[in-house]
Amino acid sequence: MNQRRIDKIMDSLKEAGLTQALLSDPFSLTYVTGDNFRPGERFLALLLREGQKPALFLNRLFFAPHVAPGNIVPYDDTERGALKALPLIDRSRPLGVDKKMPAEFLLELQQRNAASGYVNASPCVDHVRACKDAEEIALMVRASQMNDQAMLALRERVREGVTEIGLADELAGIYRELGADGLSFPSIVSFGANAADPHHSPDGTVLKPGQCVLFDIGCVKDGYCSDMTRTYYFKTVGAKDLEIYEITRRANESAEAAMKPGVRYCDLDGIARKVIADAGYGPYFTHRLGHSIGQQGHEWGDVSSANTERVRPGNVFSCEPGIYLPGETGVRIEDLCLITETGVQILNRVPKELQIIE
Repeated sequence: MNQRRIDKIMDSLKEAGLTQALLSDPFSLTYVTGDNFRPGERFLALLLREGQKPALFLNRLFFAPHVAPGNIVPYDDTERGALKALPLIDRSRPLGVDKKMPAEFLLELQQRNAASGYVNASPCVDHVRACKDAEEIALMVRASQMNDQAMLALRERVREGVTEIGLADELAGIYRELGADGLSFPSIVSFGANAADPHHSPDGTVLKPGQCVLFDIGCVKDGYCSDMTRTYYFKTVGAKDLEIYEITRRANESAEAAMKPGVRYCDLDGIARKVIADAGYGPYFTHRLGHSIGQQGHEWGDVSSANTERVRPGNVFSCEPGIYLPGETGVRIEDLCLITETGVQILNRVPKELQIIE
């Protein structure tokens, strides 16, 4: 187990007035143990309690090679896994539980008065996971470097007559060749008017000259995700496309220029949104500026007008302003941004200047 990460979570729990918590989010468990878990319908949880060694409740079907045997409480399918936690929980104190705890297991504990109360402890864990450590940062840099390579290779596959779904299939092969472990989310490939839908699923649309080509892609490497969007134009670019592209690029770069520790997430969103609104396209920027990312493509915390928290060193999130004109076209430019002690490191190096694919 990673004791340093466990200590940080315990400190966060203490600040919230908690002395114990039962964590069941598989990604949080991977974060502290180094092992990957997919428990299905079976109980899986890690009990962290002040003055007591961590206890991982694990069905005998599964293995945790990075967890010492003394920290594992095993059970089999003839036993109720959640009830194995009862002797180790302090009944006189509140128990923190996270947002992924299945109701069937939580209800079992509540019905047996396992604790004096139950508190959502997810914010305590999420705040810790949101600040990536040196090991995580290295993995995220590597995943983004791989994603840069994939984007450049995919751009070279653009040709007249190709379909969106065809390019998406080719991208999967590119990732395999680069050594990626999989996709961090379903790839978005959009031509022309389809790019006006931010979450368009690639289909049989055939590419034609004069259309935009929007790629929103990401891969997983060694347990960490990448994510990037670039918008290109095929053969020619119209005046309206050129206009909204340059507005979007200014919005992206203006927000990134303001990134440093202490800046509020909502203010970053506001900077990009003002650029687009001042140009007359405010109603066509229909989503938040960005989302946090790490082990998952979307993690707790976002770059939106509703998030008044301040960014901290180690935070990694996307900066992806867009303008979407229904029935016409769309553009989005997205980078991943790592907050450093003094500013920001942009993890993507693929150029953002407008490019026309011949």
